[in-house]
Amino acid sequence: MEFNYEKIKSVPADNIVIMTYTQKTICYFDRPGAENTRDCAKIAVERAKELGISKIVVASCSGATAVEFHKEISKVSGLKEIVVTHVVGFSKPGEWEFSTEIADDLRSKGVTIVTGTHALSGLERAISRNPALGGVSRTEVIAETLRRTIAVGLKVAVECTLIAADQGYVHPDEEIIAVGGTMEGADTVCVIKPSHTASYFNLQVREIAAMPRNR
Repeated sequence: MEFNYEKIKSVPADNIVIMTYTQKTICYFDRPGAENTRDCAKIAVERAKELGISKIVVASCSGATAVEFHKEISKVSGLKEIVVTHVVGFSKPGEWEFSTEIADDLRSKGVTIVTGTHALSGLERAISRNPALGGVSRTEVIAETLRRTIAVGLKVAVECTLIAADQGYVHPDEEIIAVGGTMEGADTVCVIKPSHTASYFNLQVREIAAMPRNR
């Protein structure tokens, strides 16, 4: 299409409308849970392509969600999958929930797997769970606010972004796709400008591409 720039110049300034917003699609799932994982993978990849984002941070406990996402991510050249797992000892002392077989397979395919202390609980949880101390920590208030007022998956996505940033796999100057879920699988996809845990309030959730409507 060719534009007549002379005609454009002749339009009175009062009649020129400058758009100061963009329109995006948000997918709302009927319910939270693992049943949304495959859709989340597709949504995450599409939003990454749309925005020119090169990294997708995926929360995965056992490895199943990481594998499902890899099926979609591997279809796009230059798109990097960064998997953030539960910390060792999350369920049982000394044990890592993530499948070592899946971990070896994903690493062989270029996937990064990050296991770090949970940024929104960690040491704070040792205090709040101790009957001799008790009381909810300020860090856990932040986590619970994200979890209850928006979505469990958003809290997970934010926390995984902090962990990945602290270990140098994502940078505060870039935008990433971050994915979380409720208990199992994935049901929340968002665009985040990362920060390190020590500068938490610099983190920005810039877009929500998918989330459960009823939680």
